Amino acid sequence: MPIKAARLYNDGKLVRELGPNEAIPDHCDPGDFFWLGLFEPTPGELEGIARRFGLHPLAVEDALKANQLPKVEAYGEQLFVVASTGNRDGDTIQSGETAFFLGRHFIVSVRHGSARTHSEVRARLESLPAKLAHGPDYVLYAVLDFIVDGYFPVIDAIEDRLLTVEESVMDTPLDADDIRHLYGQRHEIIRFQRLVGLMKDVASRLTSDADLPCIDDAVRPFFRDIWDHVQRAEFRLVGLRDVAASVVDTNNLLEQQRQGAITRQLAAWAAILAVPTAIAGIYGMNFEHMPELGWTFGYPFALGLMGSVCALLYWRFKRIGWL
Repeated sequence: MPIKAARLYNDGKLVRELGPNEAIPDHCDPGDFFWLGLFEPTPGELEGIARRFGLHPLAVEDALKANQLPKVEAYGEQLFVVASTGNRDGDTIQSGETAFFLGRHFIVSVRHGSARTHSEVRARLESLPAKLAHGPDYVLYAVLDFIVDGYFPVIDAIEDRLLTVEESVMDTPLDADDIRHLYGQRHEIIRFQRLVGLMKDVASRLTSDADLPCIDDAVRPFFRDIWDHVQRAEFRLVGLRDVAASVVDTNNLLEQQRQGAITRQLAAWAAILAVPTAIAGIYGMNFEHMPELGWTFGYPFALGLMGSVCALLYWRFKRIGWL
């Protein structure tokens, strides 16, 4: 069964939990509201609930597609909200979605691709009947807050990984696999940042749009708290995106520095070795008339000259840091 929870509340207190095969009552008292949680329902399974609560067919279609971006839409006296969830699977950020149908006497959530159930939120609210007495709009706030809080463990894990790589790059150059991994991480961060930015728009509209149905003025300020959390998550994602790019840039700069140092060393040794090569090359031409060919000290003089010039060049290159 896709129904993970179906409960009836009155003035913030749990009246009873509906059985898996129990029909949802058509009548409810003024203080009553239903809270239904569904997980990846089929069209036929959602159809009965849609008829019971009069859900708009376009909203039902969006809830079944499971590929909607975060948004807020009003259908008459009902509100339809789509929120994006995030979960880290290895080095990949798995995004899911949760759709909410909100009416004066009900809230229906439809989860897709999210393993985090709302049982924790439900238990906490049931222990606070004064909060739950606000009605379905407060439940919407509590679940959205739960979803947004789930972003931070994902961000923390990515941040720890990137900071570790950032520290190690100063000592060990990145190989091709590391660079490909960083570019993949940056792509995941940008994609997740886009969803978080849309969630900020959802929270902003729930906070400021007075024309939205089913959101009481007493509850509206609570959505500002969600906006603040999303803003903080987006700010951290921007920083992580920059860190991922800077790690690659830093690695490239360090690699260029290492190559430059090696190039200077090779150039210095080539200059040193060029001196004896040039002198030996001259005296190896085998011309009959050459200076110092008949001089007794010609050979040791040539060797001494080679050694002196090479030592002078070595000292000079060592002094300027090329060796």
